[in-house]
Amino acid sequence: MTDREIPRIVSARWDLADGHTLERYRETGGYAALEKAVTTMTPAQVHEEVKAASLLGRGGAGFPAGVKWGFTPPGVFPRYLVVNGDESEPGTYKDRIIMERDPHLLIEGVLLACYAIGAAQAFLYVRGEMALAQERLAQALNDAYAAGLIGRNILGSDFSVDVVLHWGAGAYIVGEETALIESLEGLRGMPRLKPPFFPAAKGLYMQPTVVNNVETLSNLPWIVANGGAAFADLGAESSKGTRLFAVSGHVRNPGVFEVEFGTTTFRDVIFGERYADGIRDGNRLKAFIPGGASAPWFYEEHLDLPLEAGAVGAAGSMLGSGAIVVMDETTDAVKAAWRIVRFFARESCGKCTPCREGTAWLEKILRRILDGHGRPADVDKLLDICDNISPSITFPPKQTTICPLGPSAVSPIASAIMRFRDEFYAYCGGGEITVPVNGKAYLSTPPTVGANP
Repeated sequence: MTDREIPRIVSARWDLADGHTLERYRETGGYAALEKAVTTMTPAQVHEEVKAASLLGRGGAGFPAGVKWGFTPPGVFPRYLVVNGDESEPGTYKDRIIMERDPHLLIEGVLLACYAIGAAQAFLYVRGEMALAQERLAQALNDAYAAGLIGRNILGSDFSVDVVLHWGAGAYIVGEETALIESLEGLRGMPRLKPPFFPAAKGLYMQPTVVNNVETLSNLPWIVANGGAAFADLGAESSKGTRLFAVSGHVRNPGVFEVEFGTTTFRDVIFGERYADGIRDGNRLKAFIPGGASAPWFYEEHLDLPLEAGAVGAAGSMLGSGAIVVMDETTDAVKAAWRIVRFFARESCGKCTPCREGTAWLEKILRRILDGHGRPADVDKLLDICDNISPSITFPPKQTTICPLGPSAVSPIASAIMRFRDEFYAYCGGGEITVPVNGKAYLSTPPTVGANP
């Protein structure tokens, strides 16, 4: 990890008790970037700064934000900005903290994005269970409207925009952007086929729509104020800036930490005194999930990998939603896999047969195993079902479904069985594996020497 001072781009006000208020936000430089943009920059210049920053989406897919904005067809209006605040991946809570502690940062980012892409209306879609985030955002929007920061002729310019706060109903599937758009339109949250329904071309109300994650947009005020090059100077070659990681599980100090993207390692975040401060009760590390529940598990030999999309992808997993879930040696791998699969089975929208049927069967077989009724054939049967949901059991998964929810249930099964198959055999009275598994992280072997830090 680098010793240079890293700016806190999105978490700078988290230590302030009143950091969520308009008064403190403006006292600490808030809305200065918006004023700079609407008075001294064209929309195209704002767009270019974001492209120069190489800002990757922070919601899971990691697609460059500036490039994504450019997919909207020229001259087609109205167009919309939709903010994905339906943070639902197990272990993920970084966006919720932003909305609770610094809502004006998100709002300023929304306004800057609307200015850059030519949108006159934005929709903030917030998960239904996030009551405090909703309240803070509602108050922040009211205050910003009253101050002339949202609405008509913002800060005396020709730029006008409205921002609508929409509360979700707690469905994980609407974290997928097309399902979120369906929900916004008052329909059941189910993913749309792509193509033709790429949101940039046919999104909300069949108009061009940009869907961005909360953390992604919260970087924009700093980028506009300091320049895209300054942002790109932070981080690694293909992972610029800083990024938030939510660390939970069996650690001494769980929380959300802003780190330099691509240079900080998993060891730094899990064992560093500034961050999670090591495994609880002096226990040893057993496994950790590097990027939310849908990511293949990592182990001790992966600790020195940098938090960088390319390196983690090459090792067979992903940074995904920015959630690191740590499991110590007391963890029952079978129970851990069941808990995750149970979530995916219950959150499936049912639109695609492999997901609707496959995730339900995975959960039922795991529950049977845990209840003491496991059969020797069950271990191979679990992998066989995984292979039907996502052929070859590799990563990134092969898609047999419209969205990635179905293949997400494969990750915990393959991770647990391939690494901790003895635990499954102990429940089932033996077994064998005949289904080929090809994911690199799934086939990772434990180190022969070395001890846990």
